[in-house]
Amino acid sequence: MTKKVPSSELENRMYRFRKRMDASNPYWEIAVIFSKINLYYFTGTMQDGMLIIPKNGDATFWVRRSYERALDESLFSNIEPMNSFRDAAGSIGKVSRTSDAGKADNAGNAGNSSKLPDTVYLETEVVPLALYQRFQKYFPFKAVKPVDPQIAAVRAVKSEYELSLMRDAGRIHQHVLEDLVPEMLREGMSEADLESELFSLMIEEGHHGVIRFGMFDTKMILGNVCFGESSIYPCYFNGPGGKRGLSPAVPELGSRDRKLKKGDLVFVDIGCEVEGYHTDKTTTYMFGSALPQYAVDIHRKCVDIQNEAASMLKPGAIPSEIYNTIMNKLDEEFLVNFMGFGNHKVKFLGHGIGLFVDETPVIARGFDEPLQEGMVFALEPKKGIENIGMVGIENTFIVTKEGGECITGDNPGLIPVF
Repeated sequence: MTKKVPSSELENRMYRFRKRMDASNPYWEIAVIFSKINLYYFTGTMQDGMLIIPKNGDATFWVRRSYERALDESLFSNIEPMNSFRDAAGSIGKVSRTSDAGKADNAGNAGNSSKLPDTVYLETEVVPLALYQRFQKYFPFKAVKPVDPQIAAVRAVKSEYELSLMRDAGRIHQHVLEDLVPEMLREGMSEADLESELFSLMIEEGHHGVIRFGMFDTKMILGNVCFGESSIYPCYFNGPGGKRGLSPAVPELGSRDRKLKKGDLVFVDIGCEVEGYHTDKTTTYMFGSALPQYAVDIHRKCVDIQNEAASMLKPGAIPSEIYNTIMNKLDEEFLVNFMGFGNHKVKFLGHGIGLFVDETPVIARGFDEPLQEGMVFALEPKKGIENIGMVGIENTFIVTKEGGECITGDNPGLIPVF
């Protein structure tokens, strides 16, 4: 049976989007959404089509494929079929404009006598130029402005419905990483073995099998599953940890060649998704024997940093101030290889999370809007150690009046598996 996003959810999201647009761009007239994740957010179904949102009037979801599935899955109030953009253009009005002499300069296009707005708000971060050019053939707007910041700001504040799904994901995350992974580790298994087995287990426990990112052209099967120094190997992903992957052509999963041996640090940084919503968690394990004491001490300091940052996740707090408060307390020695290793370092302590793993706001400099109750962050203080790997921790927290509520478990990591 299909689980549908409640109509009240969809209506509230559209209301908050329009309110945000009115505040940030009072003279906006029309927004058009193409990306499947944002289409899902506003309509409750993920189809090939576009959502047209006029400032005044009802939004319409025009679906190329599959219209039937959209009707089956979605409680959105206005869904229409289209074979091409021409169908939607005709519904809005004539896509030609009249010159000063009163003559149409695009008379060959379909439609009636209404005038198209001059400016359209689009997802400029994700809409390819070729798609826009096909769209513009029937919707010849004069100017394009980004709608990405407004959508991101609306998505950043989760409803109780959304939070309930993230709590479900968090429970799966906690159980698998804290209770089950230690039983899976065995000497001689490869990183690829562990991640493959872990993926199957996550699916069995309720994970929906997809890890989505907003970062351009980025995808992951599960996350980073590494033994020892693999976790500090450089990669394109914008996070403190690294991995080798299967090959240069497929830097995913773990290496087939790196086998688990006694004394290894095991680093598991993976996402979990339920009904589209993610949590993010990193747990570390000591396999066969303990790590050197200095590495254990560094790890514990990362855990303390996570807990201090979490205590500041309250409504009204400023993300950049949280970041600066934490970073200014750290000495120069600790900052070496903090939040990465070598040149592979990131300039944040945590990130928003929801339908994407990497959402805004970010606990970093430059993010100065106050936090709101219901925002969700993954905090991930980590530090690379030469010849050992990446120590540290990551958990997912909801912003509350009492500080961050952890929904992915409280185990401090470095779980011994001897």
